[in-house]
Amino acid sequence: GKWRGERVAVKVFFTTEEESWFRETEIYQTFLMRHDNILGFIAADIKGTGSWTQLYLITDYHENGSLYDYLKSNSLDVKALLKLSYSSISGLCHLHTEIYGTQGKPAIAHRDLKSKNILVKKNGSCCIADLGLAVKFNSDTNEVDIPPNLRVGTKRYMPPEVLDETLNRSHFQSFITADMYSFGLIIWEMARRCISGGIVEEHQLPYYDLVPSDPSYEDMREVVCIKKQRPSFANRWSNDECLRQMGKLMSECWAHKS
Repeated sequence: GKWRGERVAVKVFFTTEEESWFRETEIYQTFLMRHDNILGFIAADIKGTGSWTQLYLITDYHENGSLYDYLKSNSLDVKALLKLSYSSISGLCHLHTEIYGTQGKPAIAHRDLKSKNILVKKNGSCCIADLGLAVKFNSDTNEVDIPPNLRVGTKRYMPPEVLDETLNRSHFQSFITADMYSFGLIIWEMARRCISGGIVEEHQLPYYDLVPSDPSYEDMREVVCIKKQRPSFANRWSNDECLRQMGKLMSECWAHKS
């Protein structure tokens, strides 16, 4: 769409997705939420007649599309890999951070991090999008405001504690840790597309070689919780300092919490 002469993205929700639209709008409108690496919110609206209703969310438009799309069609050099990684973790860090003060910002966990929910800007940096499942933490009451929807993210990116239903929903740090597991998988996707020694792997989703293309909870639980498997590192990564360090970072993100 167009907004004041600029191209914008318009996300349309059906009435069955009203909870998700309301939640995403509410999160974007949180005070001090704006950040270079979080998708810029412009407006939200409801349009309809008596017989149909459409809910709109209007945000900045990024023509490169999602990180998933970008990685499918672009290989990376080390500089590009670091820019994508650093910018996306900066956005996630802002989301996770509570800002204290009269007009502060609550800590927020995303709960559905994946390469399709991160957008790539024209300058090669990332911004975090799709906040319809996010949860906020109120440090005054020490409570997490769990939204009413039961959908808890994308199966392939779910951490072990979500897959085996041991996540402590009353402890906000659990949600932060869950986000970091998913983020580790996203770094793995990026690292595969980074050229070293003239070699690069094709883009694949995490666990592509261990589960079907549309895995069930049980498929994921068996691989991640029972067998405790994680995506494998290409041999070439050990010969490249940047990819070796990225590998360490991933391993820390997705370590199985016993």
